[in-house]
Amino acid sequence: MLHVRRGVLFSLLMALVLLGGLVTGAVAQDEQVLVIGHAEITDSYDPANGFTQTTGIVNRATYQTLVTFPDADASEILPLLATDWTISEDGTQYTFNLREGVTFSNGDPLTADDVVFSMKRLQNVNGNPSFLADPIVDVVADDDMTVTFTLESVRPSFLAELANTVFSITNADEVRANGGTDAADAEETDTAEDYLNQNSAGTGPYILESWTPQEETVLVRNPNYWGEDLPFFDRVLIVNIPEAATQKVALESGDIDLATDLSPDQVAELADNPDISVFIGPGNIHHFLIMNADPEIGGPVSDPLVQRAIRLALDYDGYTDLWEGSIQPGSDLAFGLAGAFGPDQALSRDLDTARELLAEAGFPDGFDIVMTYPDLTFGGIPFATNAQKIQADLAEVGINVELNPQDFQIALEEYREGDQGFGYWLWGPDINDPADLLSFMPGGKVAGERLNWNDDNAPPEIVALRDQFAVESDPERRLELVAEIQTALQETSPTAPFNQPAVQIAFRSDIEGFVWHPQWLLDVALLSRVG
Repeated sequence: MLHVRRGVLFSLLMALVLLGGLVTGAVAQDEQVLVIGHAEITDSYDPANGFTQTTGIVNRATYQTLVTFPDADASEILPLLATDWTISEDGTQYTFNLREGVTFSNGDPLTADDVVFSMKRLQNVNGNPSFLADPIVDVVADDDMTVTFTLESVRPSFLAELANTVFSITNADEVRANGGTDAADAEETDTAEDYLNQNSAGTGPYILESWTPQEETVLVRNPNYWGEDLPFFDRVLIVNIPEAATQKVALESGDIDLATDLSPDQVAELADNPDISVFIGPGNIHHFLIMNADPEIGGPVSDPLVQRAIRLALDYDGYTDLWEGSIQPGSDLAFGLAGAFGPDQALSRDLDTARELLAEAGFPDGFDIVMTYPDLTFGGIPFATNAQKIQADLAEVGINVELNPQDFQIALEEYREGDQGFGYWLWGPDINDPADLLSFMPGGKVAGERLNWNDDNAPPEIVALRDQFAVESDPERRLELVAEIQTALQETSPTAPFNQPAVQIAFRSDIEGFVWHPQWLLDVALLSRVG
């Protein structure tokens, strides 16, 4: 279950006090422990299967990728497990030279075979993030320390995609020894996920020691870490505390060191507390409605006229008033990425036009519909609060919404299987590049797989824009196409983006090195304690 009962939570926090060094004992004497209060959203810690926000935090610590971003932003591509790379003249082949002296957490050396295995397993396991590897036609080891990727076509966002923890390099021998395979039938024969949910097989500064779903994830320092910058903390505990109010109390009492999911009001209350430091900044995760394009699943919301009516019926200003520091995104491309529409280019509420569209679609008196959403709080934003406002907004045009909150894992599976008719979700960029918008276009990860909006039922002009953008490498022309696409999606799309909240994170004042990142959110290896 997502929510931890108060009594259980109290006992858990008391255990954390012991681990945090507030009493004497071997742990207190020998270990530096960091405790993070976090509303867990985890499907798996196996890089080939995990694709949620908490997975990104943990796998950033336990695994590494060929290339990466700077610690504080996604402004450039930096080498990590690869020292350098070359790109063929036609833009379809990338050859990487691997860094010498890198070892996995069990002491094995990194080789090109590990890279090949990790990429092919990602593709063939066919897990939730595997679609990101679809453009890769082949990966080959040229020698022990050189690997070449061949793409199906020019892909300007490829290096930015490789910085995603989905492309983490795993120890091929260790994963194979525990049921893993990169064979073509890996979807049926690979059994390594259970092992990788309790152990990591990477080159990162930490090792996954254990995971109790919806309770606690434990990381310990990697004794064989190859890097020069060793992490400060011996042990990191990421404790599932779904309630923002409980995170705040635990932070103020010192039971946790960092709280990731506080509300704007709670952060304001902490501003004058000398024991607490606060980070507030623009977020990159937006909230949106989904409307399944398959009439058998979506019913009335499968109609493009109804979809547009719903976009025009939402009280966008009300959401930004509700969540201080948030903005109204102009599209499903997160504001902050190059070319993304912001509030000045976003839709405005227009109830009269919404009612006209509903009448044109055959629903002059509106209709009844069930809206499914995960019963959780993320980033201090309770889904239930937004769901109630969505319900009130749509009632003004005659759409009667029945709220259907579900356990996160149940709702997520239904959403990912494409079986949810009308729902409310959030999205953080898979790619820190305008190409992330492709997920919301016909056939994309969200629009195609989850909302059944594909080439056969989408406007041909939108399909054509998608195809042009997917292979365009000229930076100026890419931005022109992104603008055209966003304008088109405001008219016709099975989604309704309505809010992009700010990030509010607070931590004890003796914690140093905190940096929020748009890709992995939090890098625990950068944190230390003063004093």
